[in-house]
Amino acid sequence: MSHAILIIDDTSSVRQQILDTLRGTDLFSAYFEAGNGLEGLKIMLNEKIDIVLCDVEMPGMDGFKFLTMVNAREDLQDIPVLLLTSHEAMESKVKGLEQGASDYVTKPFSPEELLARVKVHLKIKALQDDLRANNQLLQKLAHTDPLTELHNRRHMMETLEAEFDRSNRVASPFALLMIDLDHFKQVNDNYGHQLGDKVLQSIAWEIKGSLRQYDSAARFGGEEFALLLPETTLKGANLVAERLRQSINDIEFAGPLSGLKMTVSIGIATIPSDKVRSVSDLIRLADDALSAAKHNGRNRVESSTPA
Repeated sequence: MSHAILIIDDTSSVRQQILDTLRGTDLFSAYFEAGNGLEGLKIMLNEKIDIVLCDVEMPGMDGFKFLTMVNAREDLQDIPVLLLTSHEAMESKVKGLEQGASDYVTKPFSPEELLARVKVHLKIKALQDDLRANNQLLQKLAHTDPLTELHNRRHMMETLEAEFDRSNRVASPFALLMIDLDHFKQVNDNYGHQLGDKVLQSIAWEIKGSLRQYDSAARFGGEEFALLLPETTLKGANLVAERLRQSINDIEFAGPLSGLKMTVSIGIATIPSDKVRSVSDLIRLADDALSAAKHNGRNRVESSTPA
C-alpha cells in the first residue's frame, strides 16, 4: 500500500499505541506524528496524507480548531479526519461531526475497532478519489476532440461567447482565426483515412505550438480549426496566422507520408468592428475571409478588414 496516515495527539504513549496497532497491518507505507493541531496542519500542507487520527483535547490548537483549519482549505477537505475522544458526552461527538470530522473513536480504544474504522474510511476515500478522477476525465472528454486533443466545437463556442462578452465589456481587442487544410480530401483519397488522421494530428500539434497561455484552439469540424486570441489586434493576429501558415508548410512527414506537403488557408476576423454585433457576425466574417483565402489561391492569410 502507498497510503500515509497522520496521528495527532499530545500524548506520545497514545501515538505509540496507535502506531503499534497499525504497523501490524499492510495498510500504510508512511506514518506521520504531531503533538498538536498546528504541527499536524503543517505536515498536511507538506505531505500527501490519506487519513488523519486527531485527538480532541490538545494544548494550542485542539481537534475542533484543527478541523476548522482543515475545512478552510479546499485541497485538504477530502482527507478523512477521525477524532480521538475520551468524552462519552454525545454533544462532543456531534460537535466534531458537524465541524467536518468523518468519524470518531472513543479512548481507550479497541485495536479491532480502530482498524475497522480506519479501513472503512480509507475505502470511502479511495472510492471518492476514483469518482473525482472519472468526473475529471468525463469533463475533459466532453470538451476535447478525441483525435487532435484540441477543444471540440461545443467547448470552443462556449469559450468564444465568454471571450466575446469580456472583450466588449472591457473594450479590449480579440481575434478569431478560422483555418482550413488545403486539398485535404486528396490526402484521404491518396493515403487513406488513417494516415489522413495522422496529418490532422500533426496540424493540431503545430497549432498548439502557436498558442500563448491564454489563447485556445479547437477542431471546428473535419479539417477546419479555430484559434481564439484574446487581447490581439488585427496586426497581431496576422503575425500569428503567418507564422502558423509557414510552420505547417514546413512540416516534414515521415513514412508513407514522406514527401507530402500540406498548406492551410486562414481567415481572420477581429473586434472591435462596426461589422460585428454578435458571435455569429464574428464567425461569419472569419469564414468569409477564409473563403477569400481559398478563392485567391490557398496557402495564404486573409482578413475581414485589410491589415
